[in-house]
Amino acid sequence: MMKVLLSIIVAAALGYFLGSCNFSIIFVKIMTGKDIREMGSKNAGLTNTYRCAGKNCALLTLVGDVLKSVLAVYLAFWFCSMMKAGMKPDNNVQYIGYIAGIGAVAGHIFPIYYGFKGGKGVLAGAAAFLIIDLRVFIAIFAIFVVILTISKYVSLASIFASVYCPVAVFCMSHIVEGYSVGMSILYLVLSLPMVALIVWRHKPNIDRLLDGTENKFSFSVSSITKK
Repeated sequence: MMKVLLSIIVAAALGYFLGSCNFSIIFVKIMTGKDIREMGSKNAGLTNTYRCAGKNCALLTLVGDVLKSVLAVYLAFWFCSMMKAGMKPDNNVQYIGYIAGIGAVAGHIFPIYYGFKGGKGVLAGAAAFLIIDLRVFIAIFAIFVVILTISKYVSLASIFASVYCPVAVFCMSHIVEGYSVGMSILYLVLSLPMVALIVWRHKPNIDRLLDGTENKFSFSVSSITKK
């Protein structure tokens, strides 16, 4: 039990401290000398970076924010395996990836290095599934692309993909992998904090969607929106 508890603490810490490395803030500051949180929508995220600082800065942000979550989950898996704190009978360490993912999303939203004022956690949360379960990542990415293509709202696509995530987690765990209902529900429950944080962070966008004032996505970098 102590090994499991230690693994959970380490995974959460890895996720949070790596997640707090907000590459939107870092690269916009390096390349423009400005704070992305004072530009456009004032959100330290990929979409606002693209619109306010251009595609090169956005690409660096994309790579950095994906890698931080991937690294956090990978290191958490490694530590949990080393401690032999996985679930019996085959030392399954998948559960610890969700803990690291939660930490990464929390760190991205509330970065300790930047006054606890960060982004919305969508990319950090999605990237965690590149290691936790690639098929879940593909499923939620597909939903994101479909909703974005139809609606042109990044926020709406992000919300739909996030809400669908627990469904994808359960289906992949129980139907595809053949894990027990109990194990699959555990993974579903562990995905919920990430979803809750991301949806909560999108509350202003939800309000604008409801009153028809949310701005649609455009590949034009000159467009400054509220996303």
